[in-house]
Amino acid sequence: MRPAVFLDRDGTLIEEVEYLSRLEDMVLFPWTVDALRLLARARFATVIVTNQSAVARGIVTEEFVRETHAELESRLARGGAHIERYYFCPDHPDGTIERYRRQSRCRKPQPGMIEQAAADLGLDVTRSWMVGDRWIDVETGVAAGTRAILVRSGQASRLHEEAPPGVRADAILNNLMEAVGWILRAATSR
Repeated sequence: MRPAVFLDRDGTLIEEVEYLSRLEDMVLFPWTVDALRLLARARFATVIVTNQSAVARGIVTEEFVRETHAELESRLARGGAHIERYYFCPDHPDGTIERYRRQSRCRKPQPGMIEQAAADLGLDVTRSWMVGDRWIDVETGVAAGTRAILVRSGQASRLHEEAPPGVRADAILNNLMEAVGWILRAATSR
């Protein structure tokens, strides 16, 4: 079974936009393509796991989220990078759209998206990592059995959240490129 790097989307791969609702507002960080190419070269599967409560709130549709992921994949491909699979959770317990108004196992910090990806793609979570810009991402990785890195490129730099009780990041770094360096060093030292 292969190891993976599970990635939050907003604030980790692309600039944080409150409820991204227009493709033209999607901006990749300058290090995203290179970081993903390094992971591919090291034979890590790369998988997006992202909460998309804008669907539950009626701001965007599931189809728009899929279009966003297709556009992201197109931009990555132009630089020779690739995401193996995209998972998103449209649910939120305070949603305005009835069918999405719930707390589901796919919604981070629950590990449902990572568990589904591991089953779908044959991934070894014990050799995998979760990288994201919120403590909820770290908590998700810990719940799924991965190692976890918090990056400051998105919400972590603005919110100054405290770690949830009992949750610890393996590292707190500035961005995805630093996280990839950390992951690759850890992988070769095992």
